[in-house]
Amino acid sequence: MPKPKGKGGKNRRRGKGDGEESKRELEFKEDGQEYAQVVKMLGNGRCECFCFDGVTRLGHIRGKMRKKVWITAGDIVLVGKRDFQDEKVDIVHKYTADEARNLKQYGELPENARINETAVDMAMAGDDDDDDIGIAFDDI
Repeated sequence: MPKPKGKGGKNRRRGKGDGEESKRELEFKEDGQEYAQVVKMLGNGRCECFCFDGVTRLGHIRGKMRKKVWITAGDIVLVGKRDFQDEKVDIVHKYTADEARNLKQYGELPENARINETAVDMAMAGDDDDDDIGIAFDDI
């Protein structure tokens, strides 16, 4: 039998995941960058982003963040605009909910920005009528 040389598989390399997040400095946008909210994940490292300048663009998760920083619908992200393609952006940084609230307090994000809401919550917000789905039940 071969001698065991390693100390475990890829789960060992991932670490324990204690959940201890270090306090990091808040990143503000620079020229050529914009704040955006992820509307929908499209797969293959791409997503639909609603930039807070009012335009919906196709976002691409950069390679440094892939498989390390998990992005879901409803997240507030910092995107870098492309000079040569206006309809595409690169996701540079993901903000936690606390960081997004701080950005909103500083006036960087607009007041109508919704933090910690998924695409389902956004779609349901547009329906102001009651929860009638078209089925009527008669009293017996």
